[in-house]
Amino acid sequence: MPLLSFVPYVVALSIACAIPGPGVTASVGTALGAGFRTALVFVTGIVFGDLIYLSFAVLGLTAIVAAFSGFFIVIRWAGATYLLYLAWTFWRGGVDPHSVSTRREKGPWATLLGGLSLTLGNPKTIIFYLALLPTVVDLKTVTPERYLMLAGLTVIILYAVCIPYIALAARARRLLVNPRALKWLGRGAGGAMAGAAAYIALRE
Repeated sequence: MPLLSFVPYVVALSIACAIPGPGVTASVGTALGAGFRTALVFVTGIVFGDLIYLSFAVLGLTAIVAAFSGFFIVIRWAGATYLLYLAWTFWRGGVDPHSVSTRREKGPWATLLGGLSLTLGNPKTIIFYLALLPTVVDLKTVTPERYLMLAGLTVIILYAVCIPYIALAARARRLLVNPRALKWLGRGAGGAMAGAAAYIALRE
């Protein structure tokens, strides 16, 4: 498969990622509330979720995904619940560097799983990989080598799109040192996460 054959996938995924959705919104909220490093861990969870759905599509497991739709509904609600918890935390406590450090020390795994569960329950992601992907990639011709190429491109695109978002959000967070501004910044982060949670929970 020539490299040019991957162009439709790169373009389609780049557009899908660049359009702000719950993943970008939650990542920005995490960066505003807890800083760049924590947000990067959250984005890594999103990347893992995308790779899972890419694997499902390549392996022809869409029927299995449909059969276990109830399980993914549970995952969706779990992700929404986690985001609501973060939203409440930031809304109530604002942005405090000391509390942020404490939250980070509680373990990056919770943040990673938050990003993963958000992606697994995100209808936008499901539709892209299980419905739109077959229109831009001939899945019948995907060999292990081509799968690795698709996976590598997926990782690169997701990080390339999300890192500027969280970097700008983290920079804005560092520039605001006034306690009142930090309070409203925390509420902004909480509002962003609550909005992402509502999108995940209510979108069919």
